[in-house]
Amino acid sequence: MLTVALASATPWQNRRNEPPFRAQNQGQNQGHVGQWLRQHRNLTPEQQRRALESEPRFRSLPPQQQQRLRNQLDRFSRMPSEQQDRMLNRMETWEHLTPEQKQQARDLHFQMQQLPPERQQAMRNAVQALRGMPPEARQREINSDRYKSMFSPHERDMLNNASKLPLGPAEPNRQESPEPGPEE
Repeated sequence: MLTVALASATPWQNRRNEPPFRAQNQGQNQGHVGQWLRQHRNLTPEQQRRALESEPRFRSLPPQQQQRLRNQLDRFSRMPSEQQDRMLNRMETWEHLTPEQKQQARDLHFQMQQLPPERQQAMRNAVQALRGMPPEARQREINSDRYKSMFSPHERDMLNNASKLPLGPAEPNRQESPEPGPEE
């Protein structure tokens, strides 16, 4: 997914751009979801679930959303540690984006979803390649004859907009797999 590849779209965030168990009072220094997961990642899945369920913000959510978050925590707990690290790094990147950058990422995600699946994969592969380049090299690549022959003007425009977002480092020998987009 484009936004996950670009930033760190996190499935843990609700529609108001808050983690489900962040304190209502921002002055309580509760931290971000990624910090919560890092603090609790060495617990057993059952201990993680109990910790999640003891969070006041979590308890105030509707039952359906609570179950969705439990399921997401279970999936996270089953990931290999390298995959957990990648997800946590992406979440941290997402949490540090400006509201404008988050909106741009959401817009790009929406545009990406409008493409046929094979074009989505080509775009994910291009983003992965661009992530390993410095910004100037990204621009040269996007404007290269090679990319002009591989991507439509609209797709290159999407890549150009994506390249302006903070891109995390490339992940060696890894193709991006489809993942859910930001839920805000």
